[in-house]
Parts: sequence; C-alpha cells; structure tokens
Amino acid sequence: MAAAATMAAAARELVLRAGASDVEEEEGPLGSGPDLQEPLQLGVLDLTSDEFILDEVDVHIQANLEDELVKEALKTGVDLRHYSKQVELELQQIEQKSIRDYIQESENIASLHNQITACDAVLERMEQMLGAFQSDLSSISSEIRTLQEQSGAMNIRLRNRQAVRGKLGELVDGLVVPTALVTAILEAPVTEPRFLEQLQELDAKAAAVREQEARGTAACADVRGVLDRLRVKAVTKIREFILQKIYSFRKPMTNYQIPQTALLKYRFFYQFLLGNERATAKEIRDEYVETLSKIYLSYYRSYLGRLMKVQYEEVAEKDDLMGVEDTAKKGFFSKPSLRSRNTIFTLGTRGSVISPTELEAPILVPHTAQRGEQRYPFEALFRSQHYALLDNSCREYLFICEFFVVSGTAAHDLFHAVMGRTLSMTLKHLESYLADCYDAIAVFLCIHIVLRFRNIATKRDVPALDRYWEQVLALLWPRFELILEMNVQSVRSTDPQRLGGLDTRPHYITRRYAEFSSALVSINQTIPNERTMQLLGQLQVEVENFVLRVAAEFSSRKEQLVFLINNYDMMLGVLMERAADDSKEVEGFQQLLNARTQEFIEELLSPPFGGLVAFVKEAEALIERGQAERLRGEEARVTQLIRGFGSSWKSSVESLSQDVMRSFTNFRNGTSIIQGALTQLIQLYHRFHRVLSQPQLRALPARAELINIHHLMVELKKHKPNF
Repeated sequence: MAAAATMAAAARELVLRAGASDVEEEEGPLGSGPDLQEPLQLGVLDLTSDEFILDEVDVHIQANLEDELVKEALKTGVDLRHYSKQVELELQQIEQKSIRDYIQESENIASLHNQITACDAVLERMEQMLGAFQSDLSSISSEIRTLQEQSGAMNIRLRNRQAVRGKLGELVDGLVVPTALVTAILEAPVTEPRFLEQLQELDAKAAAVREQEARGTAACADVRGVLDRLRVKAVTKIREFILQKIYSFRKPMTNYQIPQTALLKYRFFYQFLLGNERATAKEIRDEYVETLSKIYLSYYRSYLGRLMKVQYEEVAEKDDLMGVEDTAKKGFFSKPSLRSRNTIFTLGTRGSVISPTELEAPILVPHTAQRGEQRYPFEALFRSQHYALLDNSCREYLFICEFFVVSGTAAHDLFHAVMGRTLSMTLKHLESYLADCYDAIAVFLCIHIVLRFRNIATKRDVPALDRYWEQVLALLWPRFELILEMNVQSVRSTDPQRLGGLDTRPHYITRRYAEFSSALVSINQTIPNERTMQLLGQLQVEVENFVLRVAAEFSSRKEQLVFLINNYDMMLGVLMERAADDSKEVEGFQQLLNARTQEFIEELLSPPFGGLVAFVKEAEALIERGQAERLRGEEARVTQLIRGFGSSWKSSVESLSQDVMRSFTNFRNGTSIIQGALTQLIQLYHRFHRVLSQPQLRALPARAELINIHHLMVELKKHKPNF
C-alpha cells in the first residue's frame, strides 16, 4: 500500500510536469514577454521541493490505512495494485481534464494578468500624483499661513486707519463751520427753531475748538475768527431778544407770567451766554432781578392795600378781653364797642379757612368783594395774601432754577434778590397789623395757615421760603401768647362783686372761655402744638378759680352748687362739640361736674330726707362695729322715720323735681340730676330696709307700715321727667 501510494504520488508529479510542459508549449506562441515564460510557483504542491519531507509519508500511509474505504478494500481482498492503477488512471483523467480547463482559460488568465499589471501601473502613477499633490498641499498651507499673517497685518492697519479717520473726522467735523450754521446765525430770527438748533451746534463747535486749542491743535486757528464773529452775532441777537422780553414785563396791566413762560422755551439762550459771554449773562440776570423785584413789590403793595379794605370794620380791640364786663362803659369820644363781645371768642365758620378746600381756593379779588359789599375776617385776608405769595414764589423759584441754571445756595440767593423786597414789605405790614391786633383766634388761624403753607412749599420742593415762614411765625406766636396772657390776666383780675347782679345761670365769662377754648382746641387738633396746650391750661386754671370766686358770692351752698354745675355743664357741652372726648379740658370739667353733681344731690335730699340719711349712716356704723344692740333704744326714732317717710315722700319728690328743673338751664342736665337723686333715694330706702331687718328691730310693730321697695321704685318712675 505504501508503495502504491508512493507510486501514485510520483505519477501525479509526472502528470503535473507534463501538463506544465504542455502549457508552456501551447502558450509559447502567445507572446514572448518575460512574464509569460516564468515557471509556475506551486509552493507546497511542488513535490520536488526541498521542503517536502519523506518522513511524513509513513504518517500519511498510516492515516490512509485507517480510512474506511481502504479498510473495506482490504477486507474484500481487492488487489491493491489493480486498485492503485485504477486510482492512478482516474487521477490522470482528472488531471488531464484539469489541464484542458486551464488551457481553455489560459487567455483569460493571461488577460487577467495583463489587467493586474496595468492596474499596478495606474496605481503607481496615482501614487506619484498623490505624492506630488501632497507636496503641493504642503506648499499651499505655508502660503495660506503667509496670507493669514498678511491679512492680520492688513486688518490691524485698517483698524488703525479707521480709528485715525474717526478721530480725524470728529476733529474736522468739530472745526468745520457749515454754511447752514452761518446762514441761520446771521439771518434767521431767534424765535425760529433752526436758529436754536444752529446755536446749539455753534456752542458745541466753540467748546470743541477750546478743547482742541488746549491740546495744541494748529487747525483751530483757521476757524477761530469765524466762530468768534458768529458768537458775537448770536450774543447780540440773544441779548436784544431777552431784554425785550424782560422790558415787556414792565408794561402796565401786563400779565408777566405769559412772557416769563415763553422765556422757558429759550432757556438755552442763557446757557449759551453763560458759556460764551458771562458779562452779557450777568447783565441779563441783573436786569431780570431789578425788573421782577419792582413788579412783585408794586403788585403786593397794591394788593395788600386793596385787600385790607374788605376786612370787617368791627375788629377786636384792647378792651375786648375775656374778663371784661359787658356793662363796662367807655368815654364819650371813644369808638362804640362790638355789638357782641362774645363773637370775638367764637370760632363759628372761621375754622373753614384751614380746610383743604378753602386753603388752596382762588385768592380774593378786592374790587369784586367791594362791589358785592363782602367783608372778611383777617385770617381770610391773610390766607389769600399768603397763598398768592406762595404760588408766585414757587413759580418764581422753579423758573429761576430752570432758566438761570442754578440750584442750592445760588438759587436761594437769586430768589431772595427777586422776592426779598416783597417779603420784607409783607413782614413789615404783618408786624404793623399785629401791633394792634387782639383777636387771638385770628392770630392762631394765621399760625396754622403758615404751617400748612410751609408743608405745601416742602411738597413742591421749594425751600427758598423756609426762612420767611420762620419769620412770620416769629411774629405770630409772641402776639398770640401776649393776647392769651392778656385774657388770662383779665380773668384773674376780675372782681365778682363788680359784675352786678348774680344768678345761678352760666356766666358770660365762662361761656366766652368755653367758646374760646373749644375753638383753639379744635384748631390745634389738626397740627398739635404743646405751647398752645400749656397756655390753654393756664387759662383753664384761672377760669376755674373765677367760677369758684363767683360761686362764693352766693349765700347758700345749694345756690353755689347750682351755679357751679350750670357753668361746668355749659363749658363741657361747648367743648365736646369741637374737642375730642379724651382731651384734657373735657376730662377736667367732666370730673368737676360729676363731683359737684353728687354733692348737689346730697344737698337736695338733705331737707326732706335728712333724718333718714343720718339714721341709716349711724345704724350701718354701729352694725359694722358690732354694736347692733344699741339699736334697741332707737325704736321710737325708727317709728317716727317710717311714718314720716310714708306720709311725705311723694310731696317731697315732687317738690324736689320742680326745684331741680327751675335751677338748671340745661334740661338734660336737670333730668340727669333728678334721676341721680331718685336713684340715690331708692338706694337709701333699701339700706333702711336692711337695717330694720336686724334682730334688734325685726319685732318693731311699725315695720308693717314700711313701703315695699318695688312699689316705691314704680312710683318714683312716674316722677321721671320726659323731654
């Protein structure tokens, strides 16, 4: 088997060699190139190769012997030589067939070989082209970097040139004087909008030239002359225009506020003068100050004179004080007194002058009031005068700040240069009037008018009047305190014996005080002031002392109490109409009224029921000390009290009620006193019942005659007065 396999392998090698030689013979005429005559490279198939190892033949033989077909052939007894020849023959046939297939495809193989060779050539050329392209790209990238560097440098140069161009353009634009500017400054009226626009342009160019000259720019010399001539022309036209407006203020019957408002539209004119011609600006400002100062002074002097002509003819005089008697007589040649001195101390509708609606109402027109024969109190004239002053001062201050471009101390000084003479004249007039003024309510209302106007000026952001308000208050407060002191002194020095006939009704001096105090308290509630409350406290003390002095003139304690209650009740009622319920004055008089009312009730019950009151107090004291046994000796007294009360209590109550209603002018107060007296009587009789319920008096026969407490209450209710 090994020999057969070896022989088969050798046969295959010969067949392959024969086939190869045949292929060479057949392919020889196809071409004579070197590539076609090269031997075939069989590699591991080359049996003649040195790499073929014979030692491996045995291994293959052994492996073949284990083949199933080989084993089957051996078992069947097949002749291996015959089988080998048969196999060899089959192999030869296969080889011949394979050779013929190769020969048939030789042209295709040769064509494939040529194509592969051509592809190799093309790829080689492509490789060369790519290499050249790669080298070109490297050179291009270096050129791009160079171009980028050049572009960056050009950008820098461009930016530098643009910056220089911008600066240079600004410089040139600032120095060049356009034709439109020259034409507008020389020919256009100052009221035309184009004149104002070109004036602003001229001001900007003048400022730019000054700035460039400071930097040493030589080109400024070329336009300096032109700008100076234009500036002189503009200053001349502006000066004439503004002075003409200021002179128009002086025309009689001219509303100066109209041209003043028109000037605000051209406030840049003064700013131009201030920046380019300060001498002319000062001239205009001085002329404005002089003109407006005279106008305001003339206007307010005339207005004040005409305003005072519509004041009430009857005003408070030196003798119109709280403690002066109504019966006081004056000399033959003295002026007649006020029709009713009480009106001096009454607020009435005068307090409306400080209400928000009246405070900022239009000012009074004197000639209109004279035609209508209208008259006003001083505080109304004061309000009208100072509201006009406030309104015009605020307007003037804001105009000065806006037109003359000032603020702070400079605005304050310029305002007082314009309004100073007017304010001084107003202060002198007020000081002169207050020297003969004795109307405390009018002065106090003026104080509160000033306080409110000061707040309004603060809201309008006009601090220039602060000093004036302080000066006005410095005149009003001392006068108010002096008048109040005079009234306090008049009450203090009043002699009750000189007041003529006395009665228990409210005194006219206390009524004056009640009206006056309630007026000041109601006014002071809006803007509280401690100084006012202190002065009113002094006046209240003097009035209380005066009431006590007058009450002492009555002989009986009952009349004294009636007088005190009537006066306290009247003062309390007037105060409560205007003052708050928790005010110091209301609380003080309420306490006094309650104390005197309680004392009067005891005084009222004393004549008819004095014995009963005394016994109840004594018995309660004995019971409290533990000496109730002593009540056994009071049986006769108790019996007399029981029978006396039962027989006379109705008539006594009726008499008591009539007496109260005759004594008190205020029906409500009288009703309250009667109710208090009846309530106290019921409480007294109830206490009497409790005393009689003690063991010492429980067996007293007269107890059967006691009036039932509930029956007594029902009967007493019938005596309750109804109004």
